[in-house]
Amino acid sequence: MRPLLPAGFVLMTLAPWLLLTHAGRRHIGLQAPRSWLALGPAALAGSAAALTCFALGMLLYGDSADHWFTTIAASYRGMMNTSGFSTLTLHLVFTLPALLFSPIGEEIFFRGILQRALEQRVSARASTLTECAAFGLVHLCHHGMAYGAAGLSLRPVSGALWVAAMFLAALLFATIRQRTNSLFPAMAAHAAFNATMNVVIFAFLWH
Repeated sequence: MRPLLPAGFVLMTLAPWLLLTHAGRRHIGLQAPRSWLALGPAALAGSAAALTCFALGMLLYGDSADHWFTTIAASYRGMMNTSGFSTLTLHLVFTLPALLFSPIGEEIFFRGILQRALEQRVSARASTLTECAAFGLVHLCHHGMAYGAAGLSLRPVSGALWVAAMFLAALLFATIRQRTNSLFPAMAAHAAFNATMNVVIFAFLWH
């Protein structure tokens, strides 16, 4: 089932070119921001959000399995045989895709297509809260809910905190998208979040 994840990101990325006109793509935010200088502050905000998530997890759970980033590190080990690779090599192997697939695909889908579709029915505020909630719940697949040989396993408390953290991260990305009138700074914030997350995973949680 693992190949379905990158395939989903690719479909999210291609969706505007398959489903929308040029005007439609601009409408969802696939256009230049008001200033390209916004990419820098957006990336810093994304990085700060990841550091906050890491610090909160360490404060509450240390490096135990209830720390959301520990679970993500475990998922990396499940993707491939990591023995024989240096930490730096593994960092690059897992970080490069994280800078491309989810920041582009998820921002196009959640802050672009879904946001604008919801705005046709409800207010901009309600649509933002809805897509941010959906973003948070989807990330239960990273921490909080897992299905294996023993069946479904849940981490209700830390999972709920992780969903709340992802909701707030999504709200940050949505605010950046709204203020810049473009998805590109939101993608930069999302990519910086993922990059910083992997830095702390391989620096502090990779054993």
